[in-house]
Amino acid sequence: MQTELLKQQVLKVHPDDNVIVALTDLSAGETITYGGETYVLTDNIPQKHKFTTTDLQPGEPVIMYGVLVGKALKPIPQGGLISTQNLKHAASSYSGKNKEYTWTAPDINKWKTRTFNGFHRSDGRVGTANYWLFIPTVFCENRNLEFIKDALNKELGYGKTEKYKNYTRQLVQLYQQGITPDAMLDTDLEINEEHFNTRRLFPNVDGIKFLTHQGGCGGTRQDSAVLSALLTAYIDHPNVAGATVLSLGCQHLQLDDFRQEILKRNPGFDKPLFMFEQQKSQSEETMIADAIKQTFIGLIGANKQQRKPASLDKLVIGVKCGGSDGFSGISANPAVGYAADLLVGLNGSVLLAEFPELCGVEQELADRCINAEVAAKFVHLMKSYSAQAEAVGSGFDANPSPGNIRDGLITDAIKSAGAAKKGGTAPIVDVLDYTEPVRKPGLSLVCTPGNDVEATTGKAGSGATLILFTTGLGTPTGNPVCPVIKLSTNTSLAKRMADIIDIDTGDIITGQATIERKGEEILEYCIRAASGEVIPKSVQLGQDDFIPWKRGVSL
Repeated sequence: MQTELLKQQVLKVHPDDNVIVALTDLSAGETITYGGETYVLTDNIPQKHKFTTTDLQPGEPVIMYGVLVGKALKPIPQGGLISTQNLKHAASSYSGKNKEYTWTAPDINKWKTRTFNGFHRSDGRVGTANYWLFIPTVFCENRNLEFIKDALNKELGYGKTEKYKNYTRQLVQLYQQGITPDAMLDTDLEINEEHFNTRRLFPNVDGIKFLTHQGGCGGTRQDSAVLSALLTAYIDHPNVAGATVLSLGCQHLQLDDFRQEILKRNPGFDKPLFMFEQQKSQSEETMIADAIKQTFIGLIGANKQQRKPASLDKLVIGVKCGGSDGFSGISANPAVGYAADLLVGLNGSVLLAEFPELCGVEQELADRCINAEVAAKFVHLMKSYSAQAEAVGSGFDANPSPGNIRDGLITDAIKSAGAAKKGGTAPIVDVLDYTEPVRKPGLSLVCTPGNDVEATTGKAGSGATLILFTTGLGTPTGNPVCPVIKLSTNTSLAKRMADIIDIDTGDIITGQATIERKGEEILEYCIRAASGEVIPKSVQLGQDDFIPWKRGVSL
């Protein structure tokens, strides 16, 4: 994709496409010339939406990104807008690996000797942060974790500023002064930062994180087993220095089983791990006090760890999109994909997930797998997932949200073909089921839902130490242990939601940057974030989203 193409009003993404993307609002009757062809628009074409290059009859295919993304429901004239009224989802069938795949890595010479400053673990992995975890084995302990969270974060310097408490206090004062509701609405109030202890007692510990959840009991035993595997993955995560676990005692997820799960995942596990069971304690107060004391001692040890140089092959980057728009597949996602290819060329690891958002490009991905066994696992997981959704009357075609559709992603296949660009072009070395750890350098696929938080939760569970998250609409998602870096697909969003966006890729749309240059910029930002030199907005805002997937139908 060349810059000079993006300087135009429109873009044809792939030579085989029979739709063209509007890079700016276009009007009915307007004449568009592109690639030596002339098109007269029969409809208004909003920015990010598409118009057809030929007349289409009902049942005829619509091709975008070089793949089938839908079929016409009714006649669509050349130059006509495609919409949910005239287009339905369609995707090509797929099987296992059908052909060999060759790949030429991008030029990585400038990064070969580069390093980042990370936290080295005894098993050879390197974290980009140093967190302490509090984990409940069952939702009954969430309340106790809230007490501990309030005490430790404020006293140890990890609390956030309380600007909204101050804002609310002003409203209380107005009410007490007898100000009417209408007058309150017309009164300008200040949102001031109200600081408490923000100087960290333990400067080498980046935070204390609390993984509250609604599982551990009351569901199926399978749900508890999956939850156990996920929580174990977080404790074993390279960004985690140690953990404190609270258990009630009678829940499905028993502490003995939890210990065995940890050793099963990592037989050499040697991090400090403190476990407390309420039904065996003298009192709730005693258990909470003991948990705080033991953790404090653990934090003293964790604080002795310091960042040290590590080669870039130690980076594990997850790639994710959420709140996508019609520009996602032509700006942010391919730019992230180029950064992913650079990291793979450096022998690092990249995790591409969101299986419902790979619908329509399955065969391309299967053919990119390094062997038939890896491709077969991918195909099995995709078809099982799809069948499960269809069994309850849904399907991957139901994936696009109203926001996606409003901003040009009319079918799941259109959304998916653009979403897959985040994974770059490298061969697929492995396919991981939910909570399976990354085992090989290179590009791996991870089975997760498309749901933003469930997907980021799963990526961190497989070992991502940074996550690149692209958005066209603006999505305030983060993760407790894995810094999430937000990239906007368009400059308007970057300006409007500057408090959550780290990198703007909208300059690709305006022709001011190339995919390659922006991909290099993204990798450079990752190196700085991995070294603690820059703190992503999601971390600054405390966006610690954590939702375990129960393996039910979630798109």
